[in-house]
Amino acid sequence: MNCIVIDNDSRAREEMKQNIKNVPNLEMIGSFETALKANEFLLENDVDLMFTEVELPGLNGFDFVRSLKNPPQVIVTTSDEKHAVEAFELDVLDFLAKPIKMDRFIRAINKAEGVLRMHDEPSAIDYNEDFIFVKSERKYVKLNYNDIYFIEGLKDYVILHANKGKFMTAMNVKTVHRRLPNPTFFRTSKSYIVNVNHIDEIDGEDVIVQDTRIPIGRSYREKFVHRFVQKRLIRR
Repeated sequence: MNCIVIDNDSRAREEMKQNIKNVPNLEMIGSFETALKANEFLLENDVDLMFTEVELPGLNGFDFVRSLKNPPQVIVTTSDEKHAVEAFELDVLDFLAKPIKMDRFIRAINKAEGVLRMHDEPSAIDYNEDFIFVKSERKYVKLNYNDIYFIEGLKDYVILHANKGKFMTAMNVKTVHRRLPNPTFFRTSKSYIVNVNHIDEIDGEDVIVQDTRIPIGRSYREKFVHRFVQKRLIRR
């Protein structure tokens, strides 16, 4: 499970970094002084868990969480316990008062892992070697992997674009990607997965699939180019 930390206090960020290092299955992939800097990171990266201070310069932690369309799990960290009521009204995962005790920190992490496991359990898709069944509009639709062009994410739903049409199902992009064969399906951004067999062109920052432009996110581009372009590029 990965996480980011948002706190304008450098000492608090360092203390959180040490706490995270003590938990083997938790990895910190970002540390930010402001919500605006964290927002730039979230636009390009998948984050499982976000620790945020409430009192941040510019945009405070609560307003930042409210602004996110599809936020990761959120744990509020602050030295002022008066924020506890508002935190839980915002439906955050947990509230940790500073200084954070390690046993309390681990309890919060265990809670986050439980929620993450629940979200990752199969629900709408069951799959075999060559095809999947997608639950869409009360029906189970069989789709061969090769017939799926690309998958578009819409918060808690995805739309599978295939030769049979478009099928919406209740699942997020990350969960769907874990259930599809690799390397046939590649995630090009937070919101799109493409079947590489159906890529017609690569045009700048986009791939073209069935006349649809699909963006390649900055954090995904290098891996995409290395895996699918450089190895197959005809050179002089």
